[in-house]
Amino acid sequence: MKLATFERNGTRRVGAVLGEDRIVDLAAAAAGSAAEKILDAGMLALLDAGEPGLAAAREAAEKAPASAILPLADVRLCAPILYPRKLFCLAGNYAEHIQEGGRNVEEKDKVTPRVFMKPPTTTVVGPYDPIRIPPVGNKIDWEAELAVVIGRRGKAIAEADALSYVVGYTVINDVSERALKIRERSKSEEWDKFFDWLNGKWFDTFAPMGPWIVTADEIPNPQRLQVTLTVNGAEMQNGNTGQMIFPVAELIHYISQFITLEPGDVIATGTPAGVGSGRGIFLKPGDRVRTTIERIGSIENVVE
Repeated sequence: MKLATFERNGTRRVGAVLGEDRIVDLAAAAAGSAAEKILDAGMLALLDAGEPGLAAAREAAEKAPASAILPLADVRLCAPILYPRKLFCLAGNYAEHIQEGGRNVEEKDKVTPRVFMKPPTTTVVGPYDPIRIPPVGNKIDWEAELAVVIGRRGKAIAEADALSYVVGYTVINDVSERALKIRERSKSEEWDKFFDWLNGKWFDTFAPMGPWIVTADEIPNPQRLQVTLTVNGAEMQNGNTGQMIFPVAELIHYISQFITLEPGDVIATGTPAGVGSGRGIFLKPGDRVRTTIERIGSIENVVE
């Protein structure tokens, strides 16, 4: 099932995408039933309802009357979760991406996942919304990533059980400022450089996401997905999630050791090689960035 958040006539609704060109308004399809309230309350409420919520969404989609089915072209797709409770990201989770940045790849038993967070309410935008370069932007880069959507609450999750906590997967572009400079300083310590890098991830619109969540039952193995990104039609990234240093299950296990995962949390799992900084190319106004993950779909964002 493909779960989406869409906007029509100024109202945001939760939908299920049918085929290539239709979407079911799930609350409208469930009108008069006990499930209507959950399906009318937004994606987070649906995920909070757990498996009963997903079952209600499936039933509503399967039994939807014609009046609840809309042409996909007639609605505006938003980020599927408005907004994730927590948005985790991974730095350096593909060996070739680490190498293109000029760093050596250590043996796996000598490193830990490098997890950071983005502010979800201001970085997350829809699958076709613009990426906006801020006034202090200098070198804006792209990072195509598989995003994991958590479906149930968990702490200290065993790696063997980790995928059972995933409700589905979506596409994200971890847009990054590579040369942040907001104020002059007489010297830079290593911590200063780290926070320049980190703060460069936090700009508004720097996490376009979507176009929908593909439920986990349709992607039993998240480590076999092709990840590609183009800028103005030219291929920049072409990798596979099987190249991750730390796969999805291990990331869930690791993160849940120090923070409770909740329904609607999103983990962006790192990017393969091919980012702009490795070749001295950066985004400029008018560029069109298309991020695609096999079996999920594509998002496409114009730079402004």
